Amino acid sequence: MINWQDFTPKTTTRARETIEWSITYSFNAPDTESPRVLLIGDSICNAYHDSVRRKLEGCANITFWASSKCVTDPDYFKELHHIVSMEHYDMICYNNGLHSLSTDTDEWSAAYRSALDMIRAMAPEAVLAVTLSTPLQDAKKTERSRALNQIALAAAEERALPVIDLFSPMDVLDRNEFWGDCYHFKAPAIDIQSDIIAACVKENLSRQGGAAHAETETGPMGKL
Repeated sequence: MINWQDFTPKTTTRARETIEWSITYSFNAPDTESPRVLLIGDSICNAYHDSVRRKLEGCANITFWASSKCVTDPDYFKELHHIVSMEHYDMICYNNGLHSLSTDTDEWSAAYRSALDMIRAMAPEAVLAVTLSTPLQDAKKTERSRALNQIALAAAEERALPVIDLFSPMDVLDRNEFWGDCYHFKAPAIDIQSDIIAACVKENLSRQGGAAHAETETGPMGKL
């Protein structure tokens, strides 16, 4: 059994945000036969997950975990372990970074690599892809995101992992037209991101299929 405590940083200087949050949905949860893809990220992931889900209908089911937690947060690995252990995944698309812009670089680099290693240990048969963080309206924050992405790219190369580049296609877009605020995107940009992710998933899945993405009366988009 994989122990999350073997991977979590022993010490961290990370200060928690005023509001820390986590959101996870598992669509078509009773279907354990069809391929399943796990999306991991933050509010950017929370924004694109439904568009990715719809574009993968008939190809794969989606589970996603979006969280404010930096990979250096004391509880991050405990929560990551829970999410990865919940189901069998054919592909895992991993991102962490935009809530880490002020995190110590060395601490983030070590914890990021450790997170990839724990996911690989827990899901050795899944395709593990590194999803790069997006740029921002603010130029300094964008450069910080770019720097963290360089660390993520190096970690992906070391482990021979595929990369989902959400930075470069967004960086050339007009900040006023495609951003809703410093961090978040308007619908046309989200659609571009989901196209990129869905295409990478379809390219890397060894099997495809699945039922229509059913809703539920008591679910988050249902009546209750």
